[in-house]
Amino acid sequence: MNALNIALKDLQIFFKDRGAVVQLFLLPLLFIAVFSGALAAIGGGEDEDTRTLLPVVDLDAGVAAQTLLDSLDAAGGVRVERYAQEEAQALLEESELARVLTIPASFTTGIADNRPVTLRLVNHPDADPEETEAVRLVVEGVAQDMSLESQIFASLQQMGEMQANAPEEFQVFTVERTIAQARNQFERSRTQPLVAVVQTLPGQPEGEREEMPDAIQLAVPGFTVLFVFLTAQTTALSIYGEKKVGSFRRLLAAPMSKASLLAGKMIPNFITGLIQTAVIFAFGIIGMRLLGLTPMTLGDAPLAVVLIAVLVALCSSGFGILIAAIARTENQIGGLSSLFLWVMGILGGCFIPLFILENFLGPLPKIVPHYWANHAFNDLLVRGLGLADVTTEMAVLLAFTALFFVIGLWRFDFD
Repeated sequence: MNALNIALKDLQIFFKDRGAVVQLFLLPLLFIAVFSGALAAIGGGEDEDTRTLLPVVDLDAGVAAQTLLDSLDAAGGVRVERYAQEEAQALLEESELARVLTIPASFTTGIADNRPVTLRLVNHPDADPEETEAVRLVVEGVAQDMSLESQIFASLQQMGEMQANAPEEFQVFTVERTIAQARNQFERSRTQPLVAVVQTLPGQPEGEREEMPDAIQLAVPGFTVLFVFLTAQTTALSIYGEKKVGSFRRLLAAPMSKASLLAGKMIPNFITGLIQTAVIFAFGIIGMRLLGLTPMTLGDAPLAVVLIAVLVALCSSGFGILIAAIARTENQIGGLSSLFLWVMGILGGCFIPLFILENFLGPLPKIVPHYWANHAFNDLLVRGLGLADVTTEMAVLLAFTALFFVIGLWRFDFD
């Protein structure tokens, strides 16, 4: 008998236990669905427009007015909605609107003739002063950009008129061609600015994406790590059960080392953990779409995600051997594994995002393997990093696995 024979036997016994199958495969899916649905309901959905409403009365209805409205809507921070003048005035007086921007009837002609025009922003006395200031800055910024463009075009027009009487060999560009080139440059500056501002967190690597993870990105990896480690209890109970009925003594009589024997008891846990991960991730990718929620993706390095899943399953298997070595009774196995695994899951970021935990607990979560597993999954699935960026987490998970197995082998009672 070898380690693979032991593993095959344990797997057959495990999959006959319907209660264990439900706990390890269906329960995490239920957790994910409830957790994700609750967060989606609280958050109001990821497509909700949270920009400040900016009601606009357009008395001009010209090309420049439409350009202004498009630029305001694209500037970020404000959401433009058109209103008739009488309706906007009535809603403003009834405190239904906090502010109203009015575009005068002469706006387009004034811009075309390079004459001063005035936009009128009326704010209700009870309007939030911070929102009012933010809206004012957006409107002023867009209006100043339009004013600058108009003045540059007017200057180019004047320069062209001044050079109209110059000899033909000095007239390299026509006024129309020069203005067209300037317009193209302005359009390009809106989509490809020369100076860009990137917001990052302290210590965040350059080029790393800063994204707020949604419910699925938090729930799927977190509950995967939690429930894969919960299979360690199954490994410990399997060993105790064989000791109780005496079959473990027959295994000791087999021509194999004690380390190989314990490795054989780890393999079923390892395989079960991989199947768990595949089921949970498939539910996150396919099941969430069927439920009408945002599906999860495997990021930019799916191979790295697979490697982390393998190491998590391996680490969980080693922890199962450690529990079996420390606990002496079935009650101790149930109590110790439940206490350790759920506390480690909470401390390691399976329920609460790591950036929140680290703000309150500092480096404390790093003492559990769950932290490193969740950190690696977050780097790959949320931040869009690659395999080279999670080598530290992989090394730590391997170190935890070796530590659990060595201590388990040392403390294990083979008698």
